[in-house]
Amino acid sequence: MAVKQKTVAESHAITGNEAVAYAMRQINPDVVAAYPITPATEIVQIFSNYHADGLVDTEMVLVESEHSAMSATIGASAAGSRAMTATSSQGLLLMHEMLYVASGTRTPIVMPVVNRAVSAPLNIHCDHSDTMGSRDSGWIQLYGENAQEGYDNLIQSIRIAEHPDVMLPVMTMTDGFITSHGMENVFLLEDEEVQAFIGGFKAAYPLLDTDNPVTFGPVDFTDYYFEHRRQVFEAMVNAKQVILDVAKEYERLTGRSYGFFETYRLDDAEMAIVVLSSAAGTTRFVVDQLRKQGMKVGMLKLRVFRPFPATELVEALKHVGAIAIMDRADSLSGEGGPVGAELRAAFYNEEKRPKAVNYIYGLGGRDVTIHHIESVYKDLANILETGVVGPTVRHLGVRE
Repeated sequence: MAVKQKTVAESHAITGNEAVAYAMRQINPDVVAAYPITPATEIVQIFSNYHADGLVDTEMVLVESEHSAMSATIGASAAGSRAMTATSSQGLLLMHEMLYVASGTRTPIVMPVVNRAVSAPLNIHCDHSDTMGSRDSGWIQLYGENAQEGYDNLIQSIRIAEHPDVMLPVMTMTDGFITSHGMENVFLLEDEEVQAFIGGFKAAYPLLDTDNPVTFGPVDFTDYYFEHRRQVFEAMVNAKQVILDVAKEYERLTGRSYGFFETYRLDDAEMAIVVLSSAAGTTRFVVDQLRKQGMKVGMLKLRVFRPFPATELVEALKHVGAIAIMDRADSLSGEGGPVGAELRAAFYNEEKRPKAVNYIYGLGGRDVTIHHIESVYKDLANILETGVVGPTVRHLGVRE
């Protein structure tokens, strides 16, 4: 994300959850279905205060579970409403069945997710196991480093989801407690600016348009199921250009630039870390420190995981000698994490590719420190010096 900022904007010291709830208020969705779960509870709790104070026109639907929350949101979206919900961890897992229904019925729902470890053992702190477990459900996935990106991603997601070439649901992520409950300076748009940016919503095939009847959720056997799944694939491909187009328009409004990923001191780097979300801040600091020592290190912070920007990532990293791919989730395949697997696969057909090692880190909220990141760069330096990769999957900061 670019550091330049529109001069007329004012910064506000708020938490990540407050920033996301504030964006929801400015979006003013027609329907919000809510069921609380730590650490995402505050999002709908704060939004419910806006509702109680008459600051939104939203129909609040309080349900008995996260499965019901997503079911209600799908129904509202199918009826022609701009519909949202929010969740985390086990709540997202309880929604899992309905996530596929949301994408398969092409309902452009937007849902902020506060990343949290999944049970068992029970843990309420941050890792990315919840949303990485939903990576193949047909939802676009945007990851934010901080409260500002949580705010910006949510507003952009409305335009992405509702684009006629996409019509897919979007989840936007912030790290549990690290971002959700941490207070930062956030530049907020005026309500009128947000409304002008997102525009109104008119569903293409609303279920309640009785003059033009449609069917939602039919049985779809061998006759058309394959074709409908292929359409979801095409929509995900289309989303790549839409994400970039929306980001460009948002940059003209705010001065903040977004893409599939952000690079930091990567152009001449000999080794690099690929990372998502809040750990990018620690990595950026270490990059600056090691640069002062003469080490040519860099970073790539991935923002868009679905659709996966394979071609663009290869182009950005192909000159680097060695890369460490950081996963705050373990796929439990025995071969590392989801980002590691997909990025290595992206390089499969390339004649020139970096030596790559995958680090699992920060599970259950385990701190990732400056020392940890320094040790990763030292490992990469050793790989470059010796030519020996060694273990391709490593666990960073775990007590062996």
